[in-house]
Amino acid sequence: MPKADARSAPAGKAFARKKRIAALQRNGLIGPARLLAEPAYQKFLSAEPFFRRAIPVLTIIFLIIIGAVRLVSLTNQRDDLIAQAKANVALSAELLEARAESATAGSTAAEHPVMEDFGSGASAYTTVLLIGENHRVLAASGGNAALQGAQLDEVMTDGQPLLLFGNRAGVMPVSIAGQTYFAAVRNIGADGEMIAVLQSTDGVLADWNKSASMNVTLFVVTSGLLLVILFAYFTQVARAKNADRIYSDTHSRIDLALSRGRCGLWDWDMARGRLYWSRSMYELLGYEPRDAILSFGEVSEIMHPDDGDLYALANKITSREISQIDTMFRMRHADGSWVYMRARAQIVDPSKDDIHLIGIAVDVTEQQAMARNMEDADRRLRDAIECISESFALWDKSGKLLICNTKFQEITGATDSVLRANPSQSAIESIRPFVTQKRMASGEGPDGAQSFERLLADGRWLQVNERKMKDGGLVSVGTDITQIKQHQERLTDSERRLMATIHDLSLARKAESERTQEALELNEKYSAEKERAEAANLTKSEFLANMSHELRTPLNAIIGFSDIMQSGMFGAVGDPRYQEYVKDIYSSGNYLLGVINDILDMSKIEAGRFSLDLEPVDLCPLITEAVRVVAVNAGQKNIELVTRINDCMAVNADRRAIKQILLNLLSNAVKFTGNEGRITVRARKAGGALALTIEDTGCGIPRRALRKLGQPFEQVQNQLTKSHNGSGLGLAISRSLTELHGGALKIRSREGVGTIVSVRIPMADMDLAA
Repeated sequence: MPKADARSAPAGKAFARKKRIAALQRNGLIGPARLLAEPAYQKFLSAEPFFRRAIPVLTIIFLIIIGAVRLVSLTNQRDDLIAQAKANVALSAELLEARAESATAGSTAAEHPVMEDFGSGASAYTTVLLIGENHRVLAASGGNAALQGAQLDEVMTDGQPLLLFGNRAGVMPVSIAGQTYFAAVRNIGADGEMIAVLQSTDGVLADWNKSASMNVTLFVVTSGLLLVILFAYFTQVARAKNADRIYSDTHSRIDLALSRGRCGLWDWDMARGRLYWSRSMYELLGYEPRDAILSFGEVSEIMHPDDGDLYALANKITSREISQIDTMFRMRHADGSWVYMRARAQIVDPSKDDIHLIGIAVDVTEQQAMARNMEDADRRLRDAIECISESFALWDKSGKLLICNTKFQEITGATDSVLRANPSQSAIESIRPFVTQKRMASGEGPDGAQSFERLLADGRWLQVNERKMKDGGLVSVGTDITQIKQHQERLTDSERRLMATIHDLSLARKAESERTQEALELNEKYSAEKERAEAANLTKSEFLANMSHELRTPLNAIIGFSDIMQSGMFGAVGDPRYQEYVKDIYSSGNYLLGVINDILDMSKIEAGRFSLDLEPVDLCPLITEAVRVVAVNAGQKNIELVTRINDCMAVNADRRAIKQILLNLLSNAVKFTGNEGRITVRARKAGGALALTIEDTGCGIPRRALRKLGQPFEQVQNQLTKSHNGSGLGLAISRSLTELHGGALKIRSREGVGTIVSVRIPMADMDLAA
């Protein structure tokens, strides 16, 4: 399990030693023993399922091996017995043959010495036959005496080779009267007598058959026992699996219940200082679950140091001061945060010296956070109640005061000691009784709400709104309505005064209606006078237009004749003074002609008789020509004329009107610019319009006079304009001609710095091909 606060743990030799011991206790084995046993144990755990499946196969293999070994052993033993029996039979035949050679001839068969000697020492399973000529049994020993006199080849099966070959036949198995024998034949006489030694196979294998029966019985019994044990083993394995499954399911359900309940199970072995945690306990703290036992030091390290000492708690339990615990502490989570745990445990058997403590630990972090939130909410509620300007009181269903603010305490006059006793509503009202109380006309509402107006002893009015709560309690909110009451009194006085005022107004209304009638009559007279003024203005414009035509005719003659006299076309004028007079007449006539032309143009514009002859106009030569016209006057004052015009600028406009606009603006610029000044003319396309700007460094125009510029016959009077004559119509005509083209003329000026006049004419109908 990773330590949550391992990085923050104190350093030192004692702590390192305690940590090493805890790690060794946690792992269960200490030192080299763990190094040797742990790998083998882990391998055994991993191979245990294989061993469980291999046990039946190993048991069967074991039985097969045991059976095969015993079978081979018995077979070898039987072969050895048979070989030994054959050797004994051959040896007995040879001995009898040797005795027969030393026997006295002429004795009878029964009295034959061989028969006598063998009969005294022969076993029950060995028979000696004395065979005479024609294979007839002459004598027989043992239990086969009935064969005496019988023809041997008739009673002996598979014995013909033995009788034919005699000594050379060796030991062969034969069957006599249904019984098997090992037989050996020897010739003992020249007349064809033979002696045969027979040994019964039943006698030879009697002990072997008993041993084989006993081995088979033991093998069957052993196999049966092993099979019974194997069956019991599988039954127990099945029960163990079922128990493991039941345990796993139960353990899973318990873990699930503990996890869902945010609690963990723990078992504290006080004698050994070790603890066991359930899986849910690890999950609560965010650690990886494991089955190993925790040490006392491991748990102590992740506990908050301010929440008590685990060692002191352990001492109290071991000293029997307490037998159960119910405490709350904090433990460090794997992510570094603190988790509030409430632990409850009890000693399993207090009578034993080996103290064992078992209990549960519940995660109460959310409850703690909720409690803190409730405390914060309660504090904020109290602060909010304290901050409101109205008096507030909360009563329970028995009429006892639960909470109130300072405003309520101030109005009722209750002290802190009285409020701490949770007094009733009647007790509070008896401290400072109110003078009068009036219930509001609205009455009791559907939710039990009531409103009262109370007059206090100090002259203040209080409106109290009471509302019942669902639990039977009562909320009381009191509002100071003293100013409202005073305002109502003032309103009553004002109402009386208003009624008097209304009476006076009714009288004044009649006078007002009379004055309205007089105003209507005056309005009619004003309309008539306005019409006469407009007609007079129109007459004036027509008069000026007519007078302009009448004046231009004699002026043409005056200017023409004075020009001829000035040039001396028909001879020189006698007196030089006449020459000066002619010059004055010529200049005055031109000036008067210009004024008359301006008046004529202005009158046409005002009368609406000035028509535009629109055509594609190239502005570059037109602006150049206008600049050349004023260049003479500008050169007399050493004024620098600068033009900044884009190439190929064309617009649909009246050529004469555009030229007149340029000449008027340039003439004004030259007129009001001092010596060594500068005039800049700019023309460009901007936002679908022609932007024409004329900037000078003249005397400038005061801010208060800018509004008058552009009106007919208006001039700005200053020290510079007084020295220049003019009709004051140049700017008015230029503004009017610009507006006829759908444009606008703007003037920006700063006194002592200069003036900028901007003309903007739309180019929507521009003929770019021109």
